[in-house]
Amino acid sequence: MDINEKINSIKNKEDFISFIDILLTDNRVNNDEWENKDILSYLDAISSWVKDMEGYYRNMKLDIPASIDWKFIATLFYVGKIYE
Repeated sequence: MDINEKINSIKNKEDFISFIDILLTDNRVNNDEWENKDILSYLDAISSWVKDMEGYYRNMKLDIPASIDWKFIATLFYVGKIYE
């Protein structure tokens, strides 16, 4: 299953956790293939992508998500900073 298929198969919390575990493993094994190797570069890339996400969806001929829980996403990133 390629990464896009994995993303599209996420339906619940367990699927999301599995996806994060895949990213962690990929980073540990293939770090030299990652464009953004440190947290600042990674967050900057996410911010830049979000600013242009509509273009990504149009270019990929995908529906732009109609409902995104931005507060939850912000909470997710914040707790990654403070959770033990």
